[in-house]
Amino acid sequence: MLLYTCKTAPSPRRARMFIAEKRIDVPMQEIDLRSGEHFSKAFRRMNPYATVPTLELDDGTCIGESDAICMYFEALHPDPPLMGSDPKSKALVTMWNRRVEFDGYLAVAEGFRNRVPGFKDRAVPGRHKVPQVDALAERGAQRYRDFLGDVDERLGESEYVAGDTFSVADITAFVAIEFARGALKIEPGVDQANIARWHAAVSRRPSAQV
Repeated sequence: MLLYTCKTAPSPRRARMFIAEKRIDVPMQEIDLRSGEHFSKAFRRMNPYATVPTLELDDGTCIGESDAICMYFEALHPDPPLMGSDPKSKALVTMWNRRVEFDGYLAVAEGFRNRVPGFKDRAVPGRHKVPQVDALAERGAQRYRDFLGDVDERLGESEYVAGDTFSVADITAFVAIEFARGALKIEPGVDQANIARWHAAVSRRPSAQV
């Protein structure tokens, strides 16, 4: 198998962190997003949506979307569990991961892609042209600020986002916060001590370095 990734993009980082937590060796190949390599005919034959990460299996099957790739590796290598280990924990991890993705990660993407000139006509990832909307840039930033308040409150209730154990929800939250630092120039507030405690702990994990 082969994972097509990009070191500078947040979505591939989610997949790489997940793989690192599983302690499995997956060959990886860089795709140059700046030059538009993901729009090439060769890449779009594997993933018509022209996005990374994309996982190519040995039989030629190609899986796009970081969530789908993580789900594949969770089924293939269930230990350590990153998506829950029983019906209750699986549901809670799914719930929190979805909330973090929608309120945090996608809010950052909305604020970033509607502001940066390089994403003109590419405000939404994928193969179709989508124009930028100035108002969505500020809305995304405000959504993200609200997310920081919500996740700080949540982390005051539990060690990790979805409960007492590290999960894919923490990966999504960590990548969102790291993404926002560069993309929106927004840092967690000095009063958000729960995020600071959690972020320091996640930053010490080897997977945070990939």
